[in-house]
Amino acid sequence: MTQVCEFLFWLGVSWLAYVYVGYPLLLWLVGFFRPFHAIVSDSYLPKVSVLISARNEQKDIGWKIAETLAWDYPQEQLEVLVASDASEDSTDQILGNVSDPRFRFLRLEERKGKNEALNRLCELAQGELLFFSDANSHIESATLRTMVRHFADPRVGCVTGIERTLREGNDSAVATGTRASLGYESLVNALESQIGSVLVADGSIFCTRRSLFGTLQQDLANDFELPARIGAANYAILFDPLVVSFEKSTSSPEEEFNRKRRICGQGILGFWRLRHCFRRLRAWQLVSRKFLRWIGVVPLALILSSNFWLVSHPFYALALALQVIFYGLAVVGWMAAVRRRQPTSATTFPFFFVAVNIAAFTGVIEAVFGKRFGVWESAAHSRGSQTQRPLEGENRPVVEPSFPGQTMPPSSNRYTKLRPEKHSS
Repeated sequence: MTQVCEFLFWLGVSWLAYVYVGYPLLLWLVGFFRPFHAIVSDSYLPKVSVLISARNEQKDIGWKIAETLAWDYPQEQLEVLVASDASEDSTDQILGNVSDPRFRFLRLEERKGKNEALNRLCELAQGELLFFSDANSHIESATLRTMVRHFADPRVGCVTGIERTLREGNDSAVATGTRASLGYESLVNALESQIGSVLVADGSIFCTRRSLFGTLQQDLANDFELPARIGAANYAILFDPLVVSFEKSTSSPEEEFNRKRRICGQGILGFWRLRHCFRRLRAWQLVSRKFLRWIGVVPLALILSSNFWLVSHPFYALALALQVIFYGLAVVGWMAAVRRRQPTSATTFPFFFVAVNIAAFTGVIEAVFGKRFGVWESAAHSRGSQTQRPLEGENRPVVEPSFPGQTMPPSSNRYTKLRPEKHSS
């Protein structure tokens, strides 16, 4: 029994070490021997359609549209399309008042979810490239130019960036943990980009060729599904660290837990439905970066449970003591997060790491047993970010929160109602 427990203990340790350290090191090694060098051109300026799905976004949609229309990009080469997913607040009125000829807006009378809204918008899009963004994401004026230059290379099918969170004075444990997690994901994206095979896009800021867009399934994540299909078509998927979106991070542990649960639930469902899209290199990436992380509770449980049987050995007694301390700090961090108290460096990582792994595993189990996440509510605490300041040390513009005349009723030539119709994937 002792030998079995030792095997399980080191299996769990090896599992975690491979996922968080081994996989990035192997990516670096592959990139060293098989790098992908994209041809970029600053003069390449194709027409771009910006697609935004909005659901009760009255706090953000005004400045978002104003900000996007003011991007440093040739006016005749930019259009902004927004779908209101049966919004119940003043989102439609704000959108209906926009009079810029580059802007179009439609309303879904029956709530269909983000992907159905994007499917409808793609039918209207005239751009060669599709730019996907969220209603509450700040994006700098020159970002679009930075992205599209990569598409001068016909081998490139998708380009993504990274989300950063806006600081709000004393960050919560959730905000601090989220910021650290995004930094790590940025590192992995950069390593995957060196081989032209970024696994997933950032939903708040990514761009694809319209010719590669396929009808999105309602209960999958578009930033997972589109890169999966584009990669399967042998197009390169790149990450540019200069492409950044800024969002207000949620401080609520419940909202962050549900967000992670939804993402991983959609992920495991996409893993199964799109399994034909993952072969060889990308299959290895999917298993290493996502699947083994989604079920990260398993190695944690293996290490802890086997350690109890091995406690008579000094080394394993020390390992058990360290685990007890780690999980104790996680509990303290959870209590601080629930009470919205300033986290300490000693509790933030244990709390966030444990919470994220539990949420991911919960989402996987729920998806396996039939739960679907085609429609969900936006996190209230992450909305209304237009008045927040960017990250310390970053020289980012602060966007005005209002949109001229947004209280006026919608103009008929910009307000399109669609009759609800059944969508089949």
